[in-house]
Amino acid sequence: MFTPYRIYNEEHEIFRQSVAEFAAREITPRNAEWEKNKMVSREIWEKLGEAGFLCMQVDEQYGGLGIKDFRYNAVFAEELGKTGCSGPAIGFPLHNDIVCPYIEHYATEQAKQEWLPLMVQGKAIAAVAMTEPGAGSDLQGIKATAVDKGDHFVINGNKTFITNGYLADVVVVAAKTDPTAGAKGISLFLVDTRSAGFSKGSPFEKVGLHAQDTCELFFDNVMVPKHNLLGEKGKGFTYLMTELAQERLIVSIAALAGAQVALTDTIEYVKQRAAFGKTVADMQNTRFKLAECFGEVDRGRVFIERMIELHNERKLEVYQACLAKQEMTDMQCRVADECVQLHGGYGYIWEYRIARIWADARVQRIYAGTNEIMKEVIARKILA
Repeated sequence: MFTPYRIYNEEHEIFRQSVAEFAAREITPRNAEWEKNKMVSREIWEKLGEAGFLCMQVDEQYGGLGIKDFRYNAVFAEELGKTGCSGPAIGFPLHNDIVCPYIEHYATEQAKQEWLPLMVQGKAIAAVAMTEPGAGSDLQGIKATAVDKGDHFVINGNKTFITNGYLADVVVVAAKTDPTAGAKGISLFLVDTRSAGFSKGSPFEKVGLHAQDTCELFFDNVMVPKHNLLGEKGKGFTYLMTELAQERLIVSIAALAGAQVALTDTIEYVKQRAAFGKTVADMQNTRFKLAECFGEVDRGRVFIERMIELHNERKLEVYQACLAKQEMTDMQCRVADECVQLHGGYGYIWEYRIARIWADARVQRIYAGTNEIMKEVIARKILA
């Protein structure tokens, strides 16, 4: 129904099928249980590792497959997005494509040896801790501190809205090593969640993403060895800005997938639902709304495939990633809302996938930088 894939070859499509089959077998049947528990099971992480779906880009010396073709990561994120299961669709790509690159690109050899093999196997779950109660999109405003004690750092502060936070074994933490230096005073650290002084809050009761273990993290004189500093001290903000482009692209891929499955489910529903002596699909308003949604989703696919292509060639610019994130998450919310309306009352019942997609979609316009921040970045580019 949608525009055929243009940037993928036969091997990518074989991989796509394997991800889809794994999801149908191991993820979708367990999602209701995970939603009740507010998190996925550790077992599924290890099954993903056994299947070779975690941190595929990691070099073979650390246990990975060494696949540097981002299109595989994109396929994985998209197929998870199509399940409508928010815990896996958010948590697994974050581990693969958002946290893992910080360790790959900036960690010491000792830290890589310690964490990358476990992350590939699904035996160590990763999270990134930037947001604080008083600092969200404005990362320069973070208050957490990391004091240099010679052979180690001591971190104090707290973080909030941390995806994979409750299950996390290792966390990339942004903290101020020089509170007077603004952005130049931010550094990044790898924190082992078994460290003394580290604790986690209970998973939040959220509007959506019910199977996603989002929580607060607390740091009370947490000692971090020097080899767990990522890159150079004071360069954390630069590293964050560099890696956020891929994070925003991943969010946009998930948003497109969510919109696509919302529309697909709705098309099937309106063909079967009867009203006023005919199906809902026979009504002109329905047909026009579906046509509008189809146009949004299909145009979005062409656009996102171009963004993936650019990123795979290392040519994706920051403003383009921001544009992708802003456009696709706005579109996802519009399409999901129209699709709920076409489902009528059933669109508001949790057992219908469209209700979960609608509830899960709203936060996409907030995390990874609010869409207002995305527009500001884009505006700076076009007005420069």
